[in-house]
Amino acid sequence: MSATISDVARAAGVSKSTVSRVLNTRGEVDVVTATRVREVIAGLGYVPRSGAVHLARGTSHALGMLIPSLTWPWMGEVLQGVADEAESAGYGLLLFTSAGGPSSMAHFTTQVSARAFDGLLVIVPEGGLDPVTEMRQGGMPVVLIDDHGHHRPTLPSVATTNQTGGMSAAARLHTCGRRRPLVITGPARFGCVRDRLKGFTDILPPTLVCEGEFTWETGRTAVERALAQDCDFDAVFAHNDLIAAGAMSALRAVGRSVPDDVAVVGFDDLPMARHTEPPLTTVRQPMRAMGSAAAGMLLARLRGTPLPDEPQIIPTELVVRESA
Repeated sequence: MSATISDVARAAGVSKSTVSRVLNTRGEVDVVTATRVREVIAGLGYVPRSGAVHLARGTSHALGMLIPSLTWPWMGEVLQGVADEAESAGYGLLLFTSAGGPSSMAHFTTQVSARAFDGLLVIVPEGGLDPVTEMRQGGMPVVLIDDHGHHRPTLPSVATTNQTGGMSAAARLHTCGRRRPLVITGPARFGCVRDRLKGFTDILPPTLVCEGEFTWETGRTAVERALAQDCDFDAVFAHNDLIAAGAMSALRAVGRSVPDDVAVVGFDDLPMARHTEPPLTTVRQPMRAMGSAAAGMLLARLRGTPLPDEPQIIPTELVVRESA
């Protein structure tokens, strides 16, 4: 079993608060006592938790961020927006993923219990909303970066206009004279997928809807399946840019021209969207702005400003390029 702050205090013959002051380099502890405490820490191999190191000052001066995975294509943009705000305010950033499932969440929960950070930003992992809600109820300031349509009045959030984004994609295809769209979605369990599909179908009824993952392979296989079924489509609305790139690859493989034969619209506006062949018309998600706004909201809360009851909405934007 690893040593605790109580073990250090007992071996050094001082109180836990004295150990804490030594860890925080507070000047109230005399040199002899401080030296003895440090010798005991070294001898016991005590590794202080972040919460213990900062106990005397009452704050870690760090933000925590929980995300499902670092591999999501737009995650870097969100993280950059958060990091910019945190750095400008003099805060550090502790990043946690749930990629390891229950073991990842268990480790993360120990960091929450240790108060290793002052507030938490969350892109909610699957099955992670209830634990995050409990953390907020336990006193941890929490702000969601809400790309998947998780709306709870008890959890402040920054969100975007997925339904309006779907409408703008449909309106663009309609303007281009397309009336028989193939829609390739992500998993229907995500609120953003349902919102994008509803916005699109309110404007332009699909010829066929194919559900898949947010991957290049989903776009390729969906187009191949539609062609095998003799589906007569003149447009593709893909629920992210990776799906759109896969769809364009499948169309190119069978000699279909984009946009002459089939117009294609994606969603996200990843950097790759400017470099597909042809460059991709897409709906821009303001991911960096969402990260920045969420971090700013959380930092304001730590300075005493109450968190808002309603989500802060940052709108999507249609970016027109050659594919439509």
